[in-house]
Amino acid sequence: MPTPTESNTMRSLERAIDVLEVLDSSRQPLRLTEVARRAGLHVATTQRILNVLEARGRVERDDGGYRPGVALLFGAHAYLLTSPLVASALPHLQDLATATGLTASLFVRTGLSRAVVSRIEGVRPMRYVLPVGERLTLTQGAGKVLAAYLSEAELDDLLASGSSLDRADGTRVTERQFRKELVGIRRDGFSWSSNGRAIGVASIAAPIHDRAGHCVAGVQIAASTSDLTEADIPTVSIEVRRAAAAIMETLL
Repeated sequence: MPTPTESNTMRSLERAIDVLEVLDSSRQPLRLTEVARRAGLHVATTQRILNVLEARGRVERDDGGYRPGVALLFGAHAYLLTSPLVASALPHLQDLATATGLTASLFVRTGLSRAVVSRIEGVRPMRYVLPVGERLTLTQGAGKVLAAYLSEAELDDLLASGSSLDRADGTRVTERQFRKELVGIRRDGFSWSSNGRAIGVASIAAPIHDRAGHCVAGVQIAASTSDLTEADIPTVSIEVRRAAAAIMETLL
């Protein structure tokens, strides 16, 4: 049983992480009261946490409010250097980019979001830049290859989160259509998207499973819709699935 002191320490740590996650999920600085509201904390408690985080460079403040601090980049950089998944995937991403001439990326899920953690440009680079480290939805583009392997409870949470199912080109997608698409992804072993998260961008992605069979990441080829069309799906999907299988082998 943890002691009262240990329990208080863990609760303080959880609260600090809650505050960081609030700032991380916002695209603009937030006022103290808004941080407290979103974190579900008292203003005084939030102020104390922000003071500590600011002193350690994890949070910055200006007239607009609080935002993530530059020191958070150190942890992100350390993750990219030490992650076995990122290290093992790199040569296979290079092979995939060479084989297809398109941009190859590795992405991982965190909660109900995903982030690109590695990217290799092909000889036909995209005008649209895939943002390494940016929080991306699971309901659009290659994110659906991760959504396809969520538990029912997690999928329900995703659908209740407010993330739009509609494509960037204005195509409406119902919950029933979305669930049907996820079934197809599990059946085929890859996802295909065109004008999904961004207009003019197409992608093919395949899941990467660990030794327990859990989907831990995805590998993706992305390109402009003129460089990656439906006619390319049979050949490019084979290359993407081959890369995913090769990365999976290094994890087993």
